[in-house]
Amino acid sequence: MREEQGRGAMVMERRSGLNRKRFGAYLQSDPAILAGDDDDFSPRHSNASTATSPVYNFEKSPASGEASPYLMSPWNQSASPYSKSPWIVPSGMNLYDDGFFARSGLVGSLVREEGHVYSLAVAGDLLYTGSDSRNIRVWKNLEEYAGFKSNSGLVKAIILYGDRIFTGHQDGKIRIWKVSSKNPKSHSRIGSLPTLKEFVKSSMNPKNYVKVRRNRNVLRIKHFDAISSMSLNEELGLLYSGSWDKTMKVWRIADSKCLESIAAHDDAVNAVASGLESLVFTGSADGTVKVWRRELQGKGTKHFLVQVLLKQENAITALAVNKSSAVLYCGSSDGVVNYWESEKHLSHGGVLHGHKLAVLCLATAGNLVFSGSADKNICVWRREENSGSHTCLSVLTGHSGPVKCLAVKEDEEEECPSPPKEEDNGKKLYRRWIVYSGSLDRSVKVWRVAENAAELLKLADADRPYLTYKKQ
Repeated sequence: MREEQGRGAMVMERRSGLNRKRFGAYLQSDPAILAGDDDDFSPRHSNASTATSPVYNFEKSPASGEASPYLMSPWNQSASPYSKSPWIVPSGMNLYDDGFFARSGLVGSLVREEGHVYSLAVAGDLLYTGSDSRNIRVWKNLEEYAGFKSNSGLVKAIILYGDRIFTGHQDGKIRIWKVSSKNPKSHSRIGSLPTLKEFVKSSMNPKNYVKVRRNRNVLRIKHFDAISSMSLNEELGLLYSGSWDKTMKVWRIADSKCLESIAAHDDAVNAVASGLESLVFTGSADGTVKVWRRELQGKGTKHFLVQVLLKQENAITALAVNKSSAVLYCGSSDGVVNYWESEKHLSHGGVLHGHKLAVLCLATAGNLVFSGSADKNICVWRREENSGSHTCLSVLTGHSGPVKCLAVKEDEEEECPSPPKEEDNGKKLYRRWIVYSGSLDRSVKVWRVAENAAELLKLADADRPYLTYKKQ
């Protein structure tokens, strides 16, 4: 690991001792369950029965042609030490309140045999799920509530903003939907990004085209490859989209206008995250995490590259920002999670080792961080406010396929106290969270997790090497 300083950028470079190939655009080859003919997956649809033991195939990346890193992961060695997690099998040690464990863990599963689940979004008591069937399902109280369908393109990202829903698709389109004011179960498509009017207007000027491949030019304001990630700056009304076309685009929600198209990386952009003041973060299959700062310029804004946080061989696969603690988390294809803390500037805080295979998704809530992986598990980490170190509280297991997406909301049950600012009778109160996890096993699982969960370290001392990771 080395740091370089120059031109205002700090680069942290991690190199592995293993002589591996460069993995390339990892997330462009989502894993599929193979059963017979697999040519209908784009990424391939599965025809496998739920009773069939899954065998995962990891395709070559269409962008770089490199093989997926799953099978070469240094974590792909033995069974996970978390198989005896007290969240799955109640501990026989009886060191903690049995009632607590009864109130924590798996709440239920949402299953509809129509495709792998690629995206989730939650607002209040409604959960939106997107799959490779092109359907967006709406769930309420663990039951199907409503739904709508796009014309094409599996649903890779969902953003909720008031009565509008933005969905990012495999076909490179961002579609906009609106909830009916008269019937909350009714959703209608009201447009797309860019709008038809802006598309036609922009197409008239040859300067608005960029060359993407030999003999092929496309409009700068339009993504020409899959939408991989979207992030919302609600205060400013800006939507950020990342794509396998290597760009990040900035959209103004008020008029659906594309304000900027940024050639962000040398390979597919797999993750975009905003939320720390004027900063936006992008992670790519080229192995870098970049920081972009929004600055006023004339009547509008423009984003400038100010820092490269990480440069490595392994693809960056997920990003998440904890706004309250000002921490950025980054998951990569080697199964690790790096994090940076922001005070006056971003500084590397440490590395979380909890997965055997690639980290595919990240989410934050309160003092907790959730990481979902191709190893089918979800690690729950708690950040200690005083030291900044992270402890693995639990590993949520139960999915039979890679965990592709996560969404979190605060538990609103009466027995769950509101966010504590004081202590009650000398005992600190903690928040509880409802966690939704979508998987390529075609299901969404619902979990309840508390911030004061007993640490795995205390419940299974033999697992000590795997559980706690101090700030570096």
